Amino acid sequence: MKRILFLVCFPLIAFSQSPEVIAVRNYRVQHEHHLLQQYHDFLSIPNIASDVPNILRNAEWIMGYMRNSGITQVQLLTAETPNVPPAVYGEVMVPGATETIVLYAHYDGQPVDPSQWYEGLHPFRPQMANGSMVNGARIIDWPKKGTAVDPNWRIYGRGTSDDKAGVFAIITAFAALKEKGLTPKANIKFFFEGEEEAGSPHLHEIFKKHQSLLKSDLWVICDGPVHQSGKRQIVFGVRGDTHLELTVFGPKRPLHSGHYGNWVLNPAMELSRLLSSMKDGKGNVTIKGFYDDVVPLSVSELEALSRIPAVEEQLKKELGIRAVERTSPLNHALNLPSLNINGIQSAGVGKQSANVIPVKAIASLDLRLVVGNDWKRQQQKVIDHIREQGFYVTENEPTDLERSTHDKICMVKRSSGYNAQKTPLDDVFAQRVVHSVRKGTGEEPLLLPTLGGSLPLFVFEQELKARPITVPIANHDNNQHAENENIRLANFWSGIEVFASIMLLQR
Repeated sequence: MKRILFLVCFPLIAFSQSPEVIAVRNYRVQHEHHLLQQYHDFLSIPNIASDVPNILRNAEWIMGYMRNSGITQVQLLTAETPNVPPAVYGEVMVPGATETIVLYAHYDGQPVDPSQWYEGLHPFRPQMANGSMVNGARIIDWPKKGTAVDPNWRIYGRGTSDDKAGVFAIITAFAALKEKGLTPKANIKFFFEGEEEAGSPHLHEIFKKHQSLLKSDLWVICDGPVHQSGKRQIVFGVRGDTHLELTVFGPKRPLHSGHYGNWVLNPAMELSRLLSSMKDGKGNVTIKGFYDDVVPLSVSELEALSRIPAVEEQLKKELGIRAVERTSPLNHALNLPSLNINGIQSAGVGKQSANVIPVKAIASLDLRLVVGNDWKRQQQKVIDHIREQGFYVTENEPTDLERSTHDKICMVKRSSGYNAQKTPLDDVFAQRVVHSVRKGTGEEPLLLPTLGGSLPLFVFEQELKARPITVPIANHDNNQHAENENIRLANFWSGIEVFASIMLLQR
C-alpha cells in the first residue's frame, strides 16, 4: 500500500501555542521556585550506574515524585540478573482511551572526575550560574521564593541535562496537566531506566520480563539536545554504539630513551601509526568494508536533511576550531558510521614526563553505527584491519613465547554494544507527536532521520516491536558526558510544556 509522506506538507512557519500549553506554563510560573528546589534535591543524589545504593536512592526519589504528581501503579521493574539498576514504572489509564504511549528517560549519568569541573562546581552539588560559564558567567545563589528567575540562567551538575532533565520534565508535565484539570488523550506509561549510560546491558531482560505491561502504540524518548540553531528537533533514529580497547606492547620494562631510542620499537609510536592507518585526511575510515552494509537514506530522509539549518560556521566559532574532517554538513556526517578515539594513554606528560620508552600504549575506540551495521561485525572489521597492519592480535596479556615469536602485538578488549534503530518518517502515530510538539512550541520542529548520539532503541524494536522517536529538550552546549554539565532554564521550562503537549496527543 502506498504511504503518504507527511513530511513535505508543512512549511517552516510559526504556529500559535495551544491554550492547554499556556495553562501548563502558568502552572510552572506559579510553582517555579518549588520545582527548582525539587530538582536540586534530585540532582544531589549521585547517579552512576555502578553505584547501586545511590541508584536505588534515585529510583526511590523518582517513585515518590511520581506518586505526589498523581501517577499510579508506581513500581520498580527489575531484570532477571540480580543487583541491576531497576527501571521505574508508572501509568495513567484514561477512561475511554484506545491508544497508549510510553514516555522514557534515564536517571543514571556518566562517571565523573570532580577535579575536571570548574572551581566552585561539584558534579553532585548543583549550582546556579547566571549564564554559560564558558562565556564568563558566574555562580549565583540558588533563587529564593519571591525572587526573579532568568530563563537564561543555567543549573550545573551531573545529570542536569542528560538525563534527569527528561525524567523531571515528564513527571512535572503530568503534574501540571492534573492540577489544571487537563486529561491526556491516550493512556500514558512512564519508564525511567537506570543504566543507559552503562550501555543498557540488562534492558532486554526488563523488557522480556515485563513485556505485557509495556505494550503501547509508540515510545517517546526524552534525551539529547535540541538543534544547534536552537530549534526543536524530533529524531526518528539513533546510531548504535560499541567500543574496543587496544593495547600495543613494547619492552617488558621501561627503557632509557637515550640508551635504547632508535632501536627498540616504541609502543606509543606504533599505536599512533596503527590509529592513523584507520582514517584518511578527509575523515573517511579506511578499514575494509566499514561502509559496505550501510542502508542508504531514503528520498524523504534526504528531504528532511535539506531542511536542517546550516550551523557549521556557528559551531566553528563556538568551538574555536577552523578545520573539520568532512566538508559535508554536520547532519550528513552523522548519518554515517564513525570511528573515534576516546582516549590515548602511555607514559607521562608535562611534569610527569620522563625520558623513557614505555612498556605499552592504550587507546579506547568508539564505533558509532547506522542502520545496516551490526556491532559485532563492525568490531571484527577493525580487528581484521589491525592484523593487516602486521600485528599479532590477542585478547590477553602476551606470554613470553608470544613476545618472542611476533614483531608487533596488540591486545584487543571488546565491549558489548547495540545496533542502530530508525522509525520511518511517515509513521502515522509519530506524525501525531510531531503535531503535538508543533502545538507545544508554536513553531515547526526539525525532523531528523538520525541523531548523532546513541540510545539502545534497537532493543525496543527487537524485544517490544516498538517504534520509538526522540524529542530532546536540552541546550546543545550542555556538556553532556563531560565536566561542567548544565541545563539552560529556558530549555528546561520548554521541555515541560512540550511533554505536556505530547500527553495531550493532538490530532
